[in-house]
Amino acid sequence: MATPTDKVFTWANLLTFVRIGIIPFFAIALVYQHMGLALLLFAIAGISDGIDGTLARMMGQESELGTVIDPIADKLLMTTSFIMVSLPSVMGTARHLPVPFWVTATVIGRDIAIVCVAMAITVMTGFRGFKPSWLGKASTFVQVVGVLLVLIAAVWPVNGGVYLPTTYAVLAGFAVASGVHYIYHVARLMREAGKTATPAE
Repeated sequence: MATPTDKVFTWANLLTFVRIGIIPFFAIALVYQHMGLALLLFAIAGISDGIDGTLARMMGQESELGTVIDPIADKLLMTTSFIMVSLPSVMGTARHLPVPFWVTATVIGRDIAIVCVAMAITVMTGFRGFKPSWLGKASTFVQVVGVLLVLIAAVWPVNGGVYLPTTYAVLAGFAVASGVHYIYHVARLMREAGKTATPAE
């Protein structure tokens, strides 16, 4: 496995910067009811999220900066997205839109809970080896697809009433399951770190 470097301007990092830069324009497009443009911008951001890590590994450009800004960019994009699509002034009052508040509260609440748990563990134990779990990655993928489906329903509302309720249930279900799973995931990481630590002499 390649060791992350201190490089800043790599292709993967540039894609992450582009994703961060898209966020305010995405929000503006939603506020001014340009749903087609919002859908396009979010799709670009979602695609960049899917390929930046792969690109870094393929080109041997994994960096310390990338490991920090990539998850930050993800959370900024998804938090902004869920807040915006939950606002009636943005999404209107079509059937099953805007996104119900309980869905947004579950998704964002899961992230807040994980951050609080990580901070508490770091303060109490000094452990910093946090890594995303496979279910957490799956939940992020489901969130990206979910927001895409919501935006598609806003642009072409013909069948939104069919799949949106299921989308909301899946989003909340993955958020809860990945949040609970992360506790066990971190516990395993801490056990592994304890086994590999050199005993004090």
